[in-house]
Amino acid sequence: MHPGSRSHTGALLLAVAAALIFSGCGTEREPSRGTRRSAAEPPRIALIMKSLANEFFVTMAEGAKAHQAANSGTYTLLVNGIRNESDLAQQVALVEQMMAQGVDAIVIAPADSRALVPVLGKALRRKIVVVNIDNKLDESTLQQVGIDIPFVGPDNRAGARTVGATLAKRLQRTDKVAILEGIPTAFNAHQRRLGFEDSMRGAGIDVVAVQSAHWEQDEANTVAAAILREHPDLKAILASNDNMALGAATAVRQADKTGQVYVVGFDNIPAVHQLLQDGRVLATADQHADRLAVYGIEYALKILRGETQPHDTQTPVDLITTAPH
Repeated sequence: MHPGSRSHTGALLLAVAAALIFSGCGTEREPSRGTRRSAAEPPRIALIMKSLANEFFVTMAEGAKAHQAANSGTYTLLVNGIRNESDLAQQVALVEQMMAQGVDAIVIAPADSRALVPVLGKALRRKIVVVNIDNKLDESTLQQVGIDIPFVGPDNRAGARTVGATLAKRLQRTDKVAILEGIPTAFNAHQRRLGFEDSMRGAGIDVVAVQSAHWEQDEANTVAAAILREHPDLKAILASNDNMALGAATAVRQADKTGQVYVVGFDNIPAVHQLLQDGRVLATADQHADRLAVYGIEYALKILRGETQPHDTQTPVDLITTAPH
């Protein structure tokens, strides 16, 4: 991607992020702090996501708002997100803010699998329905706090294993590869790394480096460049999200190794489609960002209506090897 293009895209995404962080869905009423809806009002659902500088979550927000617009008489929606993947304090504050506004349900993609559990336990004690999407909350931490929160989302390990298996077909036994993982305390980061490792181990391929780039494109570029210098015979980089795949692909190009070092990712964000078409990214996984929040919202509505008891629900994840037409 051309540097000027990245700058323009980043500015646009941050503008969208700011708009989403400070505004909810246009059809909602602004409730008084600490109030709950009357029986005649539709339930209020808060969607709390991770970084809105990431196209994946911008797409998630757009999908959720489109669903609410088509079901405006069924529920109202408040859309929230944080500015970067590691701003845990802001995400905790958003949960507190949504509780103060008296929402009926919180659908959350937690930035950390452990740090958000205590405040979500507080929400449950206030009789607010909580549904976990995208990044699964840590089971042992949930048990320690004494709560149970259903996870609605894909099998990240299986998705990463499929992407890795596609890469393995291009490699030889004993070839060297590296993995860029997300935030190590995030369950989905851990699962995607394990899925990549599963596929490489099964193909007899040597994983010579595993380093975190915290889901961020610029950090991935720096980390990948260092790995390429340290391992000049590296054959591939497996990035645990497409933001990091973009950074890795740029590092490969800057090292003049395009066509020599493969890159794969995860998420199928629009920014990666041109690289799929050009062959600079070999494969990614689509967990349907435009539907992922909708799955959680629909599940929260079922719980609110008493139509189901909370339990984990798996959603689709598909291998993508070509850009959409």
